[in-house]
Amino acid sequence: MNNWNPSSWRDFPIKQQPTYSDLEKLAKVEKELCSYPPLIFAGEARNLKAKLADVVNGNAFLLQGGDCAESFDAFNANNIKDLFKVMMQMAVVLTFSGGCPVVKVGRVAGQFAKPRSADFEEINGIALPSYRGDIVNAVGFDEKSRMPKPKKLLKAYNQSASTLNLLRAFARGGLADLNQVHSWNLDFVKDNALGAKYEDLASKISETLAFMKACGITSGNTDQLSHTTLYTSHEALLLNYEEALTRQDSLTGDYYDCSAHMLWIGDRTRDLDGAHIEYFRGIKNPIGCKVGPSMKEDELIELIDALNPENEAGRLNLIVRMGHDKVADLFPKLLRRVKAEGKNIAWSCDPMHGNVEKAPNGYKTRDFANILSEVKQFFQIHKAEGTVAGGIHLEMTGQNVTECTGSTSSAITADGLASRYHTQCDPRLNADQALELAFMIADTLKEARS
Repeated sequence: MNNWNPSSWRDFPIKQQPTYSDLEKLAKVEKELCSYPPLIFAGEARNLKAKLADVVNGNAFLLQGGDCAESFDAFNANNIKDLFKVMMQMAVVLTFSGGCPVVKVGRVAGQFAKPRSADFEEINGIALPSYRGDIVNAVGFDEKSRMPKPKKLLKAYNQSASTLNLLRAFARGGLADLNQVHSWNLDFVKDNALGAKYEDLASKISETLAFMKACGITSGNTDQLSHTTLYTSHEALLLNYEEALTRQDSLTGDYYDCSAHMLWIGDRTRDLDGAHIEYFRGIKNPIGCKVGPSMKEDELIELIDALNPENEAGRLNLIVRMGHDKVADLFPKLLRRVKAEGKNIAWSCDPMHGNVEKAPNGYKTRDFANILSEVKQFFQIHKAEGTVAGGIHLEMTGQNVTECTGSTSSAITADGLASRYHTQCDPRLNADQALELAFMIADTLKEARS
């Protein structure tokens, strides 16, 4: 690590970056960001790494979820609260039904930048720079909206700080108390069979809490019943933003990216000789890397060695995103190779990114049946190989959106997508669909531990 520093990535080739017209203004914004307080602390990142080590060993389960791309315009307390509620619902289902501690990590308070398949988007013969997330430009299809603006980096920081502040308040201020388990059920979920299933589970938890109270164990004297921790994460795509929020820990001397507790590298930016790998190898946060269909066995081992040279459990989470029609063919050989090499890895399943399709009416969507299929295959493959299926990674929201088709609880058809299609980029599971998936995973965890 002697040749690494927070800016050494600048000497390497980089992909998926915006082209700013005013580099002097960009440098000024980066300098201002460097003076801002960290959003998280090194000790918190170390705590998450320890919990992820439990995931590696099969003693905990990773629940990671949130927006495809956070929106400046959709930023409000109710949206943040609803995401917190559905994450708590899913966690309590997995913990109570699956009998497994859950590590909760949100795609939140920093998930603004998005990689794109092309640098330009063309409509009716007009080509403009692609929308790369609100931290870069705006979604409107006009020249002014699509021009990358450096000051958006500052707005992303400020919105992330406010979001994180509210999440900490929810986690410590009473909303996370298990006695509030009934209040987590969102209004539009209550009126269907899935809502009733959750209420039945919540009633069992309430009965358990009443018994514990009679034994003298209450949320007033036991923090585990009243408090929780929701860690933050995002794809560290804009390395100038990440560099500006990199800090040297006063206790250890190590460098941490203090924009989030956990960062990950996308499938499009994981080149071994690229800037993202260079930056990630030097920060001590727990990190992730997407593993898509193009990943080769030797490449994966080289990547693991570059990002986790000490083979530290909890350091590296490999996020598998193959697609329901490819995972059975491509994933087992990668898993066997990593197992044979003795690598301490947390494996999680991203069943979203490999299952995007276009509906006949032109809307980008994902079929819940395909999402469910990839998750089931992911668990089956791990069971067959004797390895640990450590977690799930979802693009989801607490809102009653219509972006992904299917599911028994939320029978959205292709024709119904237009009803409440609000995503900034890719289609997300709504709260119904996310909760339904949590119950399925809980049953799988229970079976694995029986």
